[in-house]
Amino acid sequence: MPATTEQSAATAVRPFHVDVPEEELEDLRRRIAAVRLPSKELVSDRSQGVQLATIQALARYWLNDYDWHRCEARLNALSQFKTEIDGQDIHFIHVRSSHEDALPLIMTHGWPGSVIELLESIGPLTDPTAHGGRAEDAFHLVLPSIPGYGFSGQPTELGWFAGRVAQAWPELMRRLGYTRYVAQGGDQGAAVTDAMGRQAPQGLIGIHTNLLVPALGGTGSFPQQTAEERAAADALATFHASGFGYFLEQATRPQTIGYALLDSPIALAAWMLDHDTDSYYKISSAFVDGKPSGNLTRDHILDNITTYWLTGTGASSARSYWEGGQATARAAGHAPPPVSLPVGYSTFPGEIFRAPRSWVEQAYPTLSYYNQVDKGGHFAAWEEPELFANEIRAAFRSLR
Repeated sequence: MPATTEQSAATAVRPFHVDVPEEELEDLRRRIAAVRLPSKELVSDRSQGVQLATIQALARYWLNDYDWHRCEARLNALSQFKTEIDGQDIHFIHVRSSHEDALPLIMTHGWPGSVIELLESIGPLTDPTAHGGRAEDAFHLVLPSIPGYGFSGQPTELGWFAGRVAQAWPELMRRLGYTRYVAQGGDQGAAVTDAMGRQAPQGLIGIHTNLLVPALGGTGSFPQQTAEERAAADALATFHASGFGYFLEQATRPQTIGYALLDSPIALAAWMLDHDTDSYYKISSAFVDGKPSGNLTRDHILDNITTYWLTGTGASSARSYWEGGQATARAAGHAPPPVSLPVGYSTFPGEIFRAPRSWVEQAYPTLSYYNQVDKGGHFAAWEEPELFANEIRAAFRSLR
């Protein structure tokens, strides 16, 4: 039966343009100016949370110097689209390389990131000859926003966990005419990419991640015999003991924290900064000392936070953690299917934990590429886009 006009319209790929009314920006500035701040923390580090001096510096810059229109113009200079998949409106950026035989790549962002964290990698990946690479290393790039994040729609029904997102992305690639492609992700994007690898949809020929999702739930099944393995286990234990607050709240009570995230831009900023130790201190230094780490600049950080604010996605993005917890509970006692596709993995020194090769091989017996990078952290594509691009090129080179 041929598709109806309504069905065709729903599944059409529609151009998208960001256009934020000035009154929304005025409201943002008014709320920043009217913020009520807590008294100063009683410790000299971040062990009580985001430090007052960091938030004061961020608020001053956001109120007095930051220009959203610069980010808006940058987004609108790219090819942006929306399309409905499985009843959900999906926003994505699509940048085709000018090089022949470029390999299609779909990259998925994480939390507290968005497509903003991937913008710095577009040039190196799509135009490698301008960034120290070879023409044969080029990618056609698809950067979707996870449902509930950024400019994608907010789910109005249960079930949009990483595995369901992983089912939507192959349909997106099919609509764009890609029949052979690879996938990459970090953080929540790593969970989506891991699920894609296990689902093995037609056309997907390999995956790459920079966070070992199978180890996040605990290290009991992973070896801890070498110094490297013990260091990774210790780092994960520290994260679960003192850095797991945001994860637990979003996995159990996303609606509760959502009220603050939708009402106060400063609460939203503090919540998003309080993720992992390495990225926190790098971001704090950018605002307090004016010393950014790589591309983790004040403007780029605020581009991401402002995107969350203007799209009102603080609560809906937090719910993705709740959905993940529900999916894990449903799957308890059932081992996930193995990944049979080639897997590439890059571990960056500032990540929550630096996964040893032995752990990655245990999680992915089809590991075809592994490397320990010497710079970068949780926001690898954002902080060190050239190094990140080198990793993606190397990981997928054998699949071209």
